[in-house]
Amino acid sequence: MDDPYIELNAFLKCKGIVPTGGQAKTLIRSEAVLVNGVIETRNKKKLRVGDKVTYDTKEYIVDSAVLRL
Repeated sequence: MDDPYIELNAFLKCKGIVPTGGQAKTLIRSEAVLVNGVIETRNKKKLRVGDKVTYDTKEYIVDSAVLRL
């Protein structure tokens, strides 16, 4: 069975937080992004439904609309 996910860098682009993958990578590596309350430095971190991404005091919840197989 497939396990749907979206990578953190793609999620940041999808939500309009950054316009490019390069900027997503830089932002993630700067330790400015939290996933489920923990600093995340892996730009290809797999996010699944219900995961919470925090950046600049704003929280984003991963929902099925942004997932890919």
